[in-house]
This record gives sequence, C-alpha cells and structure tokens, in this order.
Amino acid sequence: MRHLGLIVYLGFLLISQIMLCFSPGGLSAYIFKIMNSAKSFGMFTLPVVFLLSAWMTFSNLRLMRKEGRTWRNMLGCILGVLICLGILFPLVLGEWLQRTTVVDVHNMRGFALYAELFIEGTAGAVVAYLECVLIGTILLSISAARRIPPFDRDYILIHGCQIRRDGTLTNLLKGRADRAVEFARMQKEAAGRDIIFVPSGGQGPDEPFSEAEAIRNYLLSIGIPEDRILTEDRSMNTLENLRNCAALIRSRGGGSVAFSTSNYHVFRTGLLASELGLSYEGIGSPTKRYFWINAFIREFIATLRMELKAHLRTVGVLALLILLMVGMTYMSNIL
Repeated sequence: MRHLGLIVYLGFLLISQIMLCFSPGGLSAYIFKIMNSAKSFGMFTLPVVFLLSAWMTFSNLRLMRKEGRTWRNMLGCILGVLICLGILFPLVLGEWLQRTTVVDVHNMRGFALYAELFIEGTAGAVVAYLECVLIGTILLSISAARRIPPFDRDYILIHGCQIRRDGTLTNLLKGRADRAVEFARMQKEAAGRDIIFVPSGGQGPDEPFSEAEAIRNYLLSIGIPEDRILTEDRSMNTLENLRNCAALIRSRGGGSVAFSTSNYHVFRTGLLASELGLSYEGIGSPTKRYFWINAFIREFIATLRMELKAHLRTVGVLALLILLMVGMTYMSNIL
C-alpha cells in the first residue's frame, strides 16, 4: 500500500520537477517551487477530495438512517473533512501570516519566515502523501476484490463476523458463505476439483454459539456434505482466523487455500496472510453501497495501523528533506 502511494506521490513530484527545469530563478526560487509541489498536489486534488467527501457524507447519512447514529458510521465524513482541512491548512496559515503583524515573515533573514516554510511544506507533504496512500489503497483494494483465485484450491476459508441472536447469518456473513459456495462451484466446473470449506470464527459475548458453527449450519442447510466442512471456532479476529485455520489445515497435511470475505476486507486480509507467510488468495463478496464506503474507511485506517512504523518513517524522511531544503534556502539568503 505505502509503496504504491509513494509511487503516485513521487511521480507527481518528478513531473513537477521536469517542469521546473524550464523555469527561471536561483537556488532559493527553485527550492521554493519544490516545496510548493506538495501543496500544488493538494490543490490539484481538492475538487476531487471535496466531491469524494460529499459522496462519503451522503453515504454515511444513509448508513446512519439504517444502522444507527454512531461515530463509527461517520468515519467517511470525518476522513473527508480532515483531508480537506489538511489541504487548506498551509494556504490559510500562509495567508494569515502574510497579513498579521504578530509574526514578521517578510524578513528574508528572519527565523519566522523559514519556520513558516517548514510548517507549510511539511503539512503539505504529509497530506499529499496520505492522499497518495489512500489512492493506492483504493486501487489495490478494487484489484484484490475483483480477483478470482486459480481453480486449484484444496480449502476455502470463510471469515466469520457477527451472527444474529437466533444463530442465523447476517446478510454480510451469508454473502461470504455464498461467495465461497459459488467459488467451489466454479472450480468444480472448471477443473473438476472439490474443495473443503473451513468456516472460521469464535463466539462473541452476545452470540448463542460460534460464528463458525453458524456458517457450518448454513452450509449444511444448502446441501454441502458434512465431510467437506472443517470448522475452526476459536478465532476472535482476522489474524486469528488465518493463523488458526493455517494450523488446522497443516494438521491435515496442508494444501492450497483460498479465503472468502467481504469485498472491502480482501486486501487487508491478504496483507495479514502475507505477514504470516501464507500464500492465500482471496475472493470478495459484494456489500451494499451505503455500507461499503464506511467499511472501506475502517479497513484503510486498520491498514495504516498495520504499517504505522513504516508510514512514520516515510513522513520523518519527508520532514527531514523539507528541513534540509529550508536550511539551504536560509543559507543562500544570508551568505
């Protein structure tokens, strides 16, 4: 995710630097233009971000009408507003400092001007980087959700989620189970190969029994033979789903594995599987449009947390580069 985000970000900077090669000015002017590239990216994408924020807000309003008013159901709106504010912050700060008499940012030899340049440049670079990471995540998530694993799988893992109080599947979980059954049918038709279903998921505090058992009951009810169902009922999250199912499958001699989950969840599940050294490929079940947006935002935040140290290192490098450029500008003006 961060690699594709960096490619988008550095690609924009490269294009901007090629254009700068043909512009007049000394070192200071050139460095100013480099630091403004990130802000330019933010302004270039602002109309798109604004429209995306409006779309996410509308989606969140529908979600809250159907699922209740909670802060989790407002994540899309919150993220859109934060990105817009992040883009506008350097512009507003610069305009305010140019007009105020509290701080003198007009003295080319003064400290305040270069502190302003560092703050504006860093804020613009960080927001532009996060935008690129978001773009990269969207592209990779769409690609992952649309991909169909090869028809050579021995097992298909069905990731559990909340079940109803009567033990039946919610529409979300039923979609995952149905997608697994559909994949099994496609594989049988294409390769003549049966697959073993591995329902996974433990029992939550408000659930009558485990999610894995609920999925198993559903599979039996639609005609899946009992000897083609292998239940894992101890997992409490996606990482445990993968780890426990891998151990269970290895205990039976191993085999190639696919997993079935909601379309917005395929990419992060694949990342977790990769971190565990598992060559699992996922297939995504469709979700309602009003729910998908907010669910994707949650997945995006969770994915950021997975690679938080790497993202912080990248942001730190960007800040150091901007500090170096500001320092070069300062030295070129006082010498």
